[in-house]
Amino acid sequence: MRRLAGSAKYVLQCLVIARAAPHLRFKTFHQSLGLQQLDYVGIGRGSADRTGMARLLDDMLDILRVGSTSDMAPETFVHHQFPFDMKVDGVMRNHSLFGECGLLYRTILPLYLYPVAIRSFGDVYDHVVEIERDIIDDKRAQWDYAALHMATAIPSPPKVGMVSLGCPKALVDSERILTQLRSDGYQMSPDYSGADVVLVNTCGFLDSAKEESLEAIGEAMAENGRVIVTGCMGNEADTIMKRFPDVLAVTGAHQYEDVVTAVHAAAPAARGAFVDLVPDAGLKLTPRHYSYLKISEGCNHRCSFCIIPSLRGDLVSRRPDAILREAEKLVANGTKELLVISQDTSAYGVDIRHKPQIWNGPIGQGREVRAHMTDLAVALGELGVWTRLHYVYPYPHVDKVIPLMAEGKITPYLDIPFQHAAPNVLKRMKRPANEAKVLQRVKSWRDICPDLTIRSTFVVGFPGETEEDFQYLLDWLEEAQLDRVGGFRFEPVEGAAANALDGAVPEEVKEERYQRLMEKTAAISAARLQAKVGRTLPVIIDEIGEPDEDGDIGATARSQADAPEIDGNVFLRNVSADLAVGDIIDAEIEDADAHDLFGAPVAV
Repeated sequence: MRRLAGSAKYVLQCLVIARAAPHLRFKTFHQSLGLQQLDYVGIGRGSADRTGMARLLDDMLDILRVGSTSDMAPETFVHHQFPFDMKVDGVMRNHSLFGECGLLYRTILPLYLYPVAIRSFGDVYDHVVEIERDIIDDKRAQWDYAALHMATAIPSPPKVGMVSLGCPKALVDSERILTQLRSDGYQMSPDYSGADVVLVNTCGFLDSAKEESLEAIGEAMAENGRVIVTGCMGNEADTIMKRFPDVLAVTGAHQYEDVVTAVHAAAPAARGAFVDLVPDAGLKLTPRHYSYLKISEGCNHRCSFCIIPSLRGDLVSRRPDAILREAEKLVANGTKELLVISQDTSAYGVDIRHKPQIWNGPIGQGREVRAHMTDLAVALGELGVWTRLHYVYPYPHVDKVIPLMAEGKITPYLDIPFQHAAPNVLKRMKRPANEAKVLQRVKSWRDICPDLTIRSTFVVGFPGETEEDFQYLLDWLEEAQLDRVGGFRFEPVEGAAANALDGAVPEEVKEERYQRLMEKTAAISAARLQAKVGRTLPVIIDEIGEPDEDGDIGATARSQADAPEIDGNVFLRNVSADLAVGDIIDAEIEDADAHDLFGAPVAV
């Protein structure tokens, strides 16, 4: 076997050291990944910044995974040029990793991601020892080579269980916590009995949600006993600790670092160079084919019925380039549908004055993207997947995303929390009372994009709501013809300004109005769904059933009008045995009820 060229040998040496001694620091590397120039200092494997050659490896492994999923042979893979600039002994040189050394991938894989290496390239191990010995013979690399052998005993990692309650935003919080813990060396437990510690991510928006959270904490304490509480109700630590004094720790909403620290204290994880591999997209609690994409946290509104600002603070927007990098990784890892969420999607970027950032990568190609909902929608529309906008307030600039929906770049779906329509109630809720103008805009939106689906939620029985106010709401809904509607009975929440309002509505009146609201919206939904019978619609497959006695296979899907978990389904008959979850196919709609559609795949 030929000896390696000096520069390639230097790169390999760094890779070996990165696995054996993860916190050593090295020279500055100037790496060009074909599209962008980045400066990396050090190796940082296991450190917070994860810079240096470990970052380089992450990017190379993206290509490796693409190679394995497309059955790319190792011999073909090495012809992929991976250009970079590297400063060696003060001199900048141009290199191509796989052009410099055709055997480089055989060392990278076993050293850095050996479980995947063994599965994907089972023939490479025979070459590893000889190449590594060649590197280690160099005088610059003197360390215990035994630490690099794959026979190294790996300690059994502690396991974490998770109970996640509340809205999709809380689910994203849970995913981030689990991703960090997985990268720290923890495994996930599917049940209480196998967990060394259990996390309960709580909801504290309504009193009923708080009670559900307390019940979940109680169940976790009874089944396991080692429980850490986080989430919105974590702000009421005294209440939790009074009822469950043996809880290990209580943290508030989106306090990821505090949660992880508490887990480390309760069940320390063994650390090592061969432990803790996490998919690039992180760990997900949703199915692989759809993902929630949180773009901001907190809210600047002060609605009288809501305590979100006191739980999660004012609006804090993520950088647009960070959002788009996350979205690209999710798509690369199999996501077919992105669900954009926040407390107020329309206000995205206000707090950072819509400051633009550079979007690098194969799609962004170094262009600026402004931190604004419309600019973000344009960029997300280039990823080639369904992109669904949730929690959109009807600000004027929402009008600009409707043409994107008409062009097929963004999913024709808006989730707008109107909450009510009667001006008197909206004023007491401290929400804009522009219901007449909203109706005009809804009409204009549908003129531009006839397939637009609008979902909303409404509160009945708000303090001071009269029968005339409620009838106004029903009449408004009849005219608006919203596709999907969720209803809530007003419920006082500790800390909400609405609790001090006069005109409390009796519970029996709330219930009666709630039932009337549901009847009205169900009738509208049934009519709008019936109008889709006979049409051919794209649907995404969520679940595939087993063949029945006649061999017919059914599937549960959703159209672009249906967000997961909260909207309806499209139930399909006679689907192909080759169909997979996450596939997007055309379906002919044959029937409908008040909430769901029924049909069959279009014959190809």
